[in-house]
This record gives sequence, structure tokens and C-alpha cells, in this order.
Amino acid sequence: MTARLWRACSAVSLCVALFLALALTFAFPALADVTVPQLTGRVVDQTGTLSSSDIAALSQKLRDFETRKGSQVAVLIVPTTAPETIEQFSIRVADAWKIGRKKVDDGAILVVAKNDRHLRIEVGYGLEGALTDVTSRRIIDEIITPKFRTGDFAGGISDGVDRMIRVIDGEPLPVPSPSVNFGNLDDLAPIFIVTLFASIGVGGFFRAILGRLLGSLATGGIIAALTWLILGSVALAMAVGVLGFIIGFMADLFSAIGPSSGSSRGGSWSSGSSGGGWSSGSSSDSGSFSGGGGSFGGGGASGSW
Repeated sequence: MTARLWRACSAVSLCVALFLALALTFAFPALADVTVPQLTGRVVDQTGTLSSSDIAALSQKLRDFETRKGSQVAVLIVPTTAPETIEQFSIRVADAWKIGRKKVDDGAILVVAKNDRHLRIEVGYGLEGALTDVTSRRIIDEIITPKFRTGDFAGGISDGVDRMIRVIDGEPLPVPSPSVNFGNLDDLAPIFIVTLFASIGVGGFFRAILGRLLGSLATGGIIAALTWLILGSVALAMAVGVLGFIIGFMADLFSAIGPSSGSSRGGSWSSGSSGGGWSSGSSSDSGSFSGGGGSFGGGGASGSW
């Protein structure tokens, strides 16, 4: 009886093991990282979003820029980067394509994940001084994504590339518009969290020295200045600065009237189906373009629409 029970348990265990092995066999391909497309030209579209004339015009623009400046800029459009984030995928693309001149590292790649509604500007080491993280984010938010939201992908990519080229040439971006869109509310959440803690914590130092009113004003001004330096938006900086002043002033006021304090100062768009795989993509360079050996370190910015 014991032997039969043991054999039955062994058979069940074997079946379970085989089932798990079979399940993992089917699961792993689905979770595998997306293969980096072959660099067949300055513009590689794996989604069929751009027309042949769009690709030809964009490729010619990038070719002329490389001839004149030496720097290389490439565009990649893919259906999705899942299961990776666009940042993880883009750096793999940069490592594989090696856009930019060797030891000069003056390359940049605009990567668009159409079905994910995400995009990124990946910047080589040599261009990080001109195409900074803040500048890259402004190009995404102010120039590219507004057109993406209307379905004008060709216009958004062309205008975005134009601005990237002009920035690399040394032209600064214009003063930010008060109506700049900074993406989803999730992007602003860290700013308000930092504002809250800075207003209560760091602001307490200034209030202790300057008094409640002047200390709160100083705190709000510092928070506004930092916000403007990081995000480049005057409107958002002013809003966050006022919020910092109010939080700091009210927190100190509540502390002053609390039972433990005796003074006035207290301590719609739908994408096409990605299908099971990618198409071969299209490019007007016909395989004549290749990266120059440039290196990337993760500089740039990401966005969504």
C-alpha cells in the first residue's frame, strides 16, 4: 500500500514538473526583450507610420546635417518596448547602433514606441552639454507630443528633429510658454511632494531666522527658482513657489496656535495592432548608413502623449 502510494505521488510530481516546464517554455518567449532593429538608415520605421516621402525627406535632412556638422541623429519608431521601459530599450539601441563619431560621441536618437504612447530622446556623451535633459524634455513636451496627440506623427517627428538639430547647432530654445504641457499628473507628483517637505522642513530654518512671513517668502522663492532651473517653466515655477509659501506659512501658523507653542514662531487616439512581431521597417538610406562608434550614458529625456 505504501509503495503504491509512493509511486502515485511520484507520478503526480512528474506530471506537475512537466506541466511547469511546458508553461515556462511558452512564457519565456512572451517575456523576452524586444530585439533591437537593424540599423538600415537614418530613419527606421517598424510601424509603417511614416510614408516613403516622409522618410526620404527626413533622411535627407539628417544626411545634410551630418555632412555639415559631423554629428549623427537617427529616428526609430517601434510598436512597443515591452517588457522593458523605453529608457532600457533606448540605451540598448544606442549601444547597438553607436550613433555619433567615435571618441566625439556626438549622436542622438529619437525613439518612439507608438503603441505604448512613449518616446525618448537618447543623447550621446558629446552632446549632453547642448542637448541637455531639460532641453530634451522641452522638445518632447512643447514640440513633438502636441502633434502626436492630434495624430500628426510625421509633423511631430520632423519638427522635433528640426529643433534637435538647431539646438546642437547652438541655437537656444525660446522662453518657455506658460501653457507648456508637462505630461501626466504623475509627472508632477514628485514636485509637490518635494515642495511639501521643503516648505515644512527646510523652510523652518528660514522662518526661524527671518520670521514667519519673510521666511515663508524666502522658502517659496527658492523652491520656485529650483523648479524653473529644472523644468524651465516660469508658470509652473510660480505656481509651485506660491504653494511652497502657503504651506510653509500655514504650517508655522498651526504650530504657533497649537497647545505646545506659546510664541508666534514654530519650530484619444488608438494605435494599430502590434501583432506577434515587427515588420521589416523602411528606410530611404538603403543600408548605406552606419553609426560612427559613438557612446551613450543614458542622457536625454522621455515623455508620453
